[in-house]
Amino acid sequence: MKEKIKKINKLLISYFGIPARQKRLPNPIDTLIATILSQNTNDNNSYRAYQNLKQKYPTFNKLSSAKRSDIEKVIRVAGLGKQKSEAIKDLLKTINKNGGTLNRQHFKKMSDDEILEELTSIKGIGVKTASCVLLFSLDRNVCPVDTHVHRTLNRIGIVKTKTPAKTFELIRYNMPKGIAHQFHTNLIKLGRKICKPGKTLCSICPLVKECTFKNKNLEKATSSDKETLLLLDTI
Repeated sequence: MKEKIKKINKLLISYFGIPARQKRLPNPIDTLIATILSQNTNDNNSYRAYQNLKQKYPTFNKLSSAKRSDIEKVIRVAGLGKQKSEAIKDLLKTINKNGGTLNRQHFKKMSDDEILEELTSIKGIGVKTASCVLLFSLDRNVCPVDTHVHRTLNRIGIVKTKTPAKTFELIRYNMPKGIAHQFHTNLIKLGRKICKPGKTLCSICPLVKECTFKNKNLEKATSSDKETLLLLDTI
């Protein structure tokens, strides 16, 4: 599996390039909140909700003191406001209960397993959200698995699983050193642009020769498809 992941990663880079990383890694709490907001919505809506939240409550103390109903109003654009505001409040309550520390220094000497265990013990924080903290805030070589990553890895043939959690479990210990961020980010691009849930664009896929997907759509991409790809490049 490790060798196949390496090969797929090189092909994805040849098509999408090496994705840029933030120069300054975000605070783990910011990543947790941003990931909660991103659930079941698009990037534009989750980003707007996150910016609204930071503008209204610029510090964690102010956010902790806010009423859940007020947070719900601020993040409404991301959808599922009640559930997401509850998850944010539960997160902040747990952090405050444990001394208010959930920064990089706190996690510095902890293993990936220990961090996952601690974060997933918080109500509303699942494996995907916790693994985003590992990758984006702590620079660990961990590939979070969302619906795009789960779908594409199964179609390509790297795994044969029924749930994102199981996919994460299988690839976690087979991730070649130092490539998790580029692999994760480019698989999401592949899932959004080419290996979509509905009509796939296999004729322009860089993985078409490696992929084991049985229902490949090898029809030539239309001008409408190409316009969609260009539009997605700006998002």
